[in-house]
This record gives sequence, structure tokens and C-alpha cells, in this order.
Amino acid sequence: MNTDIYINAVGKHVPATIISNEFFKIKSGLLPDEIVAKCGVIERRVTQPHENTNTMAVEAVKDVVRKINFEIFDVDLIIGATYTPYDTVGSLAHTIQRKFHISNAKCLNVNSACSSFLNALEIAESFITSKKANKALIIASENNSVYNDLEDPKSGFLWGDGAAAVVVSGKLTGNNDLHLIDIDTKGLACIGKSIDAVTLRPARGGLRMALGKDVFHYACLTMISETEQLLSRNQLSPNDMKYFLPHQANKRIIEVVSRKLKIQSDNVLLNIEQLGNTGCASTPLLLADNWDKFAKNDNIVITVFGGGYSSGTALLRKI
Repeated sequence: MNTDIYINAVGKHVPATIISNEFFKIKSGLLPDEIVAKCGVIERRVTQPHENTNTMAVEAVKDVVRKINFEIFDVDLIIGATYTPYDTVGSLAHTIQRKFHISNAKCLNVNSACSSFLNALEIAESFITSKKANKALIIASENNSVYNDLEDPKSGFLWGDGAAAVVVSGKLTGNNDLHLIDIDTKGLACIGKSIDAVTLRPARGGLRMALGKDVFHYACLTMISETEQLLSRNQLSPNDMKYFLPHQANKRIIEVVSRKLKIQSDNVLLNIEQLGNTGCASTPLLLADNWDKFAKNDNIVITVFGGGYSSGTALLRKI
């Protein structure tokens, strides 16, 4: 495949407040080294009371505005991607529309847990290809900490907060863009424990990963097989991949997937050690952090697995 869609720029924001693993010795009785062994997280960023999903998104958009060569109000499609909303009515997308005076944009929000960013990217690709939009702004923002139970020994230590803003269009805006070659997403509610494995029930326990072994098993299987399918569909092998951006759910999952695909560790990009699991924001945050590292013709693969279950893969190529 070969779309006519380009990622023109990516902005980011993470909160200033850091919680290290030492914090959890008192909260859940877990030692710092135990947490690292379980998931690879060393520290995570969390919001303060004056911050939320929408305020982080605003800061990420401010960052991306500095990187584009057109006015942000030229955007005609805004897609919010989150499973941790601040307001389910005054939504993420509408907050951005109002804050930046993007008056002529369609606004919508998507939630397929940690796969939401790639779902949003696929939707943007469809809108732009069908000429229903010209320029899209995707905001992936997760405020896991407000839904998280820090005393939960199963997953309370896992989550972090952060946001990324991604500008997508059907035109090149310079020699720094990423070309979207291929993208595919799936709903996977018919496998494993699916809808009961990871839950966010605001009045019934908040954010929980009750069935982590099931998540681990299907995340590994799915991310391996769908990455292989993506590469095969585009006549590529893992050796043709310069950078691999897996969802930052658990470093052990990333290690299993990378090993099975025979990807060298230098080609695997990570932020989980410093940010924790930032949900659907994890891979666009990786794009933002490594944007200047990408060189002409680099093949970049994103693969994600989310609760529900859900999944997605995308192949990007640096112009």
C-alpha cells in the first residue's frame, strides 16, 4: 500500500510531577526493583489538581503549532483520542477547537483504549482521502492517574500521564514529514478475556488490569503477527525496519515482541522507563521525542495493543 497522507509535525506535553518507584513501597508494598522486573517502569509523570486530559492536550497543541508552516485554524478535522476523558460532553476535540479558534473543523473523539491513536490516524486518512477534510489534528491525551488506584498491587504502579498532538494532511509541508505508507486497526473483543482484562469503570474501582497474564499473552501474539503482516503486505522484512515503536504497555512485552521479530535493541524506541504506560499517547510521544533522529527513507513501524481488546499497526517512511 501507499497512501497520500503525511504526518507533518508532532507536539507533546508531559506533566512536571514525577513519581518514582520508591513511592510504592508504602502505597502497595512493592519494592522499586520488583516494579522494574514486572514492567520496566522506573518513574512516571502525573498531573496535579489544576491539570487534566484537556489541559495537557492544549499544551501539546501549543507545541505542535510552533512546528507547522500554516495556521492551526486551517485544520478542518479534529480528532480526540483518549480513554481517560476530563469531560465526556465538553470533549477533548471540542476543547481544542474552542481554545485555538478552529471554527471550521469537524470534531469527534475515539476510544479503543491504547489503540486509540492509530484508530484516529486511520480515520484521518479516510477523511482526507475521501476529500471530506484537508488537514487533521489528532490529540492523544491520557490522564491515567485520576482514574488509577495507586494502592492496587497489580497495576497501580504502571500508569503515567501525557499528551501528543499530531498534524496530518494530504500534502508535504517540507522535507521533515513522515509518509503514511500503510495502516490497519482491529477490534479483538472475541479473543481471550478481552473486555474484562483491563477496565476503567469510574464508579466501580477505576482503572484496573485484573487479568494481566491474559493481556501479556495476547499483546505479544497480536503485536508480533500484525507487524509481520504489515511488513509482508509492503514487501518488507524486519531487517528493512529502521525504527520500531511498540505500545509502551510493559517493557517485558516489548522485549518478547522485539526478540520474536529479531529486531535489534538499538532500533526499538522506548519511553516506558521514564513515563510509564501513557495509554494511546505512548507511541505519538515516541514520535515527538525521536523526530529529529529519523533520516531520509527510514522505515518506521508502530504497533499497538489495547484493552477491549484492540490493535493497530502503521508503516511510516521519512521523506
